[in-house]
Amino acid sequence: MDTAAAERTGPAERADGPRRRGRVLGAWLSGLVLAGVSVVAGCRAADTDGITPVPQLLAFLPWLLAPAGFALLLAALARWRLGLVWGVAVLGVVAWYIEPYGRTSEPSGAAVAGLRVLTSNVQFGRGTDALVPAIRRERPDIVFVEECENGCQDRLREEFGKGDFPYRAAVEGGGSEGSVILSRFPLRKAAGVPGTMGMPGAVADVNGHGVRLQLAHPMPPLPDQVGLWRKELGTLRDYAAAGEGQPTVVAGDFNASQDHAAFRRILDTGLRDGARLAGSPRTPSWPARTAPRIGAQIDHVLVSADFSARRAAFLPVAGTDHRALVVDLTLHQRK
Repeated sequence: MDTAAAERTGPAERADGPRRRGRVLGAWLSGLVLAGVSVVAGCRAADTDGITPVPQLLAFLPWLLAPAGFALLLAALARWRLGLVWGVAVLGVVAWYIEPYGRTSEPSGAAVAGLRVLTSNVQFGRGTDALVPAIRRERPDIVFVEECENGCQDRLREEFGKGDFPYRAAVEGGGSEGSVILSRFPLRKAAGVPGTMGMPGAVADVNGHGVRLQLAHPMPPLPDQVGLWRKELGTLRDYAAAGEGQPTVVAGDFNASQDHAAFRRILDTGLRDGARLAGSPRTPSWPARTAPRIGAQIDHVLVSADFSARRAAFLPVAGTDHRALVVDLTLHQRK
């Protein structure tokens, strides 16, 4: 190229190269983000949990609106038309599936009993000291405590065993293996659901009505344990399906949200999510450090169609990475 031609190149023309490179980089980055979000949203739409890292990301599905929106902005700045269409489609799919899942029909029979249920994962017993005053303050009728190791069980027995909660069903163990159900109502022994961590069960006599109780604490979907997580949620699903019309409460740390297909299979048996019935379908319970601003609702109180729910509250409990959940239930007579 001769010198004269080079001199005729203006500042705008010389800047065009960096701008073009910037648009190309923006389009590539937008595409990468959209591809990642699309895989997660696609698995949600296909009703499957997929493989790692999809199950872990599905717990935070509503928050994927942020990276999808960022990718759409990058596509707009890069003037990438395909990216704009792609980004709008992904945002639409994610927004669609934010809608809560499961049935919400109210029982039509007369109310026969009211009961307050509290569930709390105390993280290897570390949250026990803070849980004790929370129990005294909330005055629940039935308490489900996950990761209640030997020291936690001794403390709860000392604090509540003499009068407040004279009945219990427990799996003794250290670390995350121990769990316990405390009850003001008489309990009849029942086989709990088998699992890696303790999941005791019982039948409560609630004003003359038998109510099946099951603590839920399947393994979390760690990268190398997704199969085990799915299997243990399936076992809880089998328990729910075997209710044969009996009033049932399944409560605890499910390590799963409504955006996980394995958890939705439990709801498909006819159980309702108490928090959703009470108007809190998306309130995060974990991790406590960022909830309620950011997180996932993986702690649940699931109930059969015999129950209505009036109130759900998520409580901070110092020492644990979960917030406790309290749900006020009403048991209705079946017609």
